[in-house]
Parts: sequence; C-alpha cells; structure tokens
Amino acid sequence: MLANSNATANLAVKDLARAKAFYEDVLGLTEVHNEGGELIVYKCGDTSINVYRSNFAGTNKATAVTFMVGDEIEKIVSALRSKGVVFEHYDMPHTTIEGDIHVGHGMKVAWFKDPDGNILNLVDR
Repeated sequence: MLANSNATANLAVKDLARAKAFYEDVLGLTEVHNEGGELIVYKCGDTSINVYRSNFAGTNKATAVTFMVGDEIEKIVSALRSKGVVFEHYDMPHTTIEGDIHVGHGMKVAWFKDPDGNILNLVDR
C-alpha cells in the first residue's frame, strides 16, 4: 500500500534557530519550506527532512536519519569534523573503527548528533 510513497524523517528540536544553523551551516541542507518558526522542511536528495519544535526533543536514543553518501563518506566525515561535529563511537561486533568511521559487514558508517541529541548517520551506500 505505501511501497511507492515517499517518506519524510521528522526530527524534534527544542530551539529551531539553533537547529536551523546546524542543518544549514554545518550539514549544508537547503530550506524549502518554513511554517512560521514551528517547522522547517529541508531538501535531502530526492527526499526531505522535517525539523520541528517540540518539548520531546532529544528523547529518541536511536538513529533518526540515515544519509546514503556512497564513496564520499570519508570526505564528508572530514568536512563535518572541521565544522566541529563530534562523531559517536559504538562497540559493535565484527566492526572496527577507522578514525570516526565504523567498518564492517561490508559497509562504512559514521554516527553523530545534532544539537538536540538526534542521532544521524552517514552510510557508504
């Protein structure tokens, strides 16, 4: 029923202005819609991300958004690190950490958080 429908990630944040600076200035996303300081829609490839103000921001302890970056992962990790992004390191079976990138299971992954603690990741697919 929904297999041919696009899906949009929704990220709760406490301070929309701070989130706007992160998603635009650090991640380089482009705002395509703004709902008067309550919600900003960002373009991501062929999809979008909704960033909205919520009192429940920061309560999700799991990965919220995955960016499929292909063979650009090392370059993107380096660029984000130069902008002050701190990457998460997790102890995972059959995975090694090379710099800030987890390598294993035939893929490379790097995790980081936005200012509200939403967990985002980059995958080389």
